[in-house]
Amino acid sequence: MSPRVLVLRAPGTNCDKETAFAFEQAGGTTRPAHVRELLDNPQLLNEHQVLAIPGGFSYGDDIASGRILGNQLRLRLAEALLEFRDAGKLVLGICNGFQVLMKTGLLDVDDAEGPQATLAWNNNGRYEARWVKLGVAPGECVFLSGLDEIELPVAHAEGKFVVRDQATLDALAASGRLVLRYTPVGEPALATAATMAPAVPYPANPNGACGDVAGICDTTGRVLGLMPHPERFLFAHQHPQWTRNGLTGDGAGMKLFENAVKYFA
Repeated sequence: MSPRVLVLRAPGTNCDKETAFAFEQAGGTTRPAHVRELLDNPQLLNEHQVLAIPGGFSYGDDIASGRILGNQLRLRLAEALLEFRDAGKLVLGICNGFQVLMKTGLLDVDDAEGPQATLAWNNNGRYEARWVKLGVAPGECVFLSGLDEIELPVAHAEGKFVVRDQATLDALAASGRLVLRYTPVGEPALATAATMAPAVPYPANPNGACGDVAGICDTTGRVLGLMPHPERFLFAHQHPQWTRNGLTGDGAGMKLFENAVKYFA
C-alpha cells in the first residue's frame, strides 16, 4: 500500500493542492485536512504516515509568518505530533510550513531558554521570488537522500534563518542538521563553513540567512523544513531555462517526494 499523506491547510495556505499533487505523482495517497479538523480529531494522525505543511500565508501571516498556525499545533497537538514523529513517520514543512515547524518543537531548535533559531525578515525587507542553487548535505535526512545539490525556486519575505549565537550554529552544523544551504551558481556546494554572517552574497542567498541555511532537519532526520519550493519543480519544463539547458523528464524537486514514499516501501 502507498503511504498516506496528510496535507494540512489553514486560512491563507495556497500551496496545498500542489503539494498533494507532488506526493501523488511520487506514489503516495493524499488527504487534505483543515487545521480545525485535526484539532478536533488528533487521532487523524494515526491514519497517516506523512504530515505535510505546505506554503502560503497561513492566517495572513498576521503577527509573524507561520506563528498562529505554529502556536495552534504546539499548544494543542504537541504530544500527538511528537508521537507521530517518534513512531517513525515523516514531517515536511515547505516555506510557510517551515515557518510553522519552527514554532512547534518538531525541529528540535528549542532549549530551556527558548528558541535557539527562528526565521526573520529578508535582509532587504522585501518579498523574494527567484530560483536558487542549494548545496545538500543529506546526512540522515530521509527527504534528501541521494542528493548533493539541487536548484529550486524560493518565494518568501520572512525566510532568513537566524540563530542565537555562533555556538548554536556550530552545534547544528556538527550534528548534521544544516542539510540545505544556498550556494552561488558555478561554485562547489557547501564550500564554506557556517558563520553568523552569510558567506554567499545576494541574490544567491536571497534573504541573508546565517550560515546560508535554506533548510534544516530534526535530530532523527525524519522532519525537514525548507524555504524553497520542491513542489514547484516536479517537471523539467517548469524551470525557466529548461530548453536552453536541455532539461527533460522530472524536475529536481520530485526527488524529495519520491524519497518520502520509498521510505515506507
